[in-house]
Amino acid sequence: MAPHPFAPSTGLGDVVTAAPSPGRRRAWLITAMIVTFMVVNYADKSVLGLAAVPVMDELHLSNSTYGLISSSFFFLFSLSGLVGGFLSTRISSRTLLFGMTVLWAVAQLPVLAMASVPTLMAGRILLGAAEGPAASMSMHALYKWFPPERRGLPSALQIGGAALGTLIAAPVVTWLISGFGWRSAYAALAAVSAVWALLWWRVGHDGPYDGARGGASGSSGLRLPYRRILLTGTVLGSISSAFGAAWALSLSQAWLPAYLRTELSMSAPSAATTISVVSGFGLVLLLAVSPFVDALKSRGVSSRWSSGAAQGIAVCVAGCAMAALPFVGASGPRLVLIALAFGGTSIAIPLHYMTTAEVVPAGQRGAVFGIVAAAGTLPGLVAPFLTGHLIDAASGPAAGYTRAFLAAAAVMLIAGVLALAAIRPEHDVRRLGLDPAVADAAR
Repeated sequence: MAPHPFAPSTGLGDVVTAAPSPGRRRAWLITAMIVTFMVVNYADKSVLGLAAVPVMDELHLSNSTYGLISSSFFFLFSLSGLVGGFLSTRISSRTLLFGMTVLWAVAQLPVLAMASVPTLMAGRILLGAAEGPAASMSMHALYKWFPPERRGLPSALQIGGAALGTLIAAPVVTWLISGFGWRSAYAALAAVSAVWALLWWRVGHDGPYDGARGGASGSSGLRLPYRRILLTGTVLGSISSAFGAAWALSLSQAWLPAYLRTELSMSAPSAATTISVVSGFGLVLLLAVSPFVDALKSRGVSSRWSSGAAQGIAVCVAGCAMAALPFVGASGPRLVLIALAFGGTSIAIPLHYMTTAEVVPAGQRGAVFGIVAAAGTLPGLVAPFLTGHLIDAASGPAAGYTRAFLAAAAVMLIAGVLALAAIRPEHDVRRLGLDPAVADAAR
């Protein structure tokens, strides 16, 4: 029987002469497509925040109204993430991701016809519904092309696409807004989403490690009650770390550009550069987390401490930076705190998927990822609107931002501590009666 396309070489001659298998090449092509998918995803998400100042000026929006529009993105986000997770057990990743990106393109169009609060909200609600399953379903699609022991780098690259999306979007979208008006950014992103959808339909087939369809993992027949899986400390702790990270992320997308321009008196290009630096810092952390976790595990460190503690500590450190941010006036230290507060949580995203995957059978992974993503992204529904309300209710914008950052810090610190205490994959694998050789462990 022919060797599996991902099987390691068995001799020195193989190492020297063997060409990459078609399966391996296709796996990395899919990875590149999914990284691009995440770039487009986060560019779409960030466009309103980057256009916040001209949009608020043109439409005469209060901070609370702008915050409500920003939060409207999340009205259906968590619900659609949940639904998408269960659909992934019946519908191919190729079809799901294609349908989502087509809707991304459509969601950018209402504001081009008529710029108003209702059309802005309608577009953001549709975009949020279409993007709700994006991170979890693209990770699920990626996992179908790699065995559990080789998912660390692809996972980091997938989440790295999010940071790369903001890194690219900030200067490019700001340039479009400054040169051609803020509507041009919406039109450009609609076109980019449509092009990606067409390319994905051509190349985005499902991979061999598809547990829901009898893939190679050997665990396709293993199923557990969802209640038992979801009530494990590992899943609850993973949701908690995602919750803390999402609070910072939603603030970054909705309010960081406006904060830099109005409170720190930055020009639009300078604010875009700062946001790119923050995203670049997050990207460096993401690319470093995979070899760091692998190195710890190769030395016998358990998943609880290698990937579980890492995400909890990252959220706690970012929360401390968020708390200190309003009280530091020097520009250098303040920029360091901004990078830590808004970029330091980036490593929690791939790690919370990895720890969750360790206690979930492959056939149920997509659904559980959807549930975890739905719960973990709930801050997006609250944080932007709450921030706008705090700014309007305070004696001045500076006092409002201070209250908002302190509230965010409290949420992040609580979430990080809970993740540190609760994530114990090895303990939960035994508790669920899973054979570690059969469970879909991401290690």
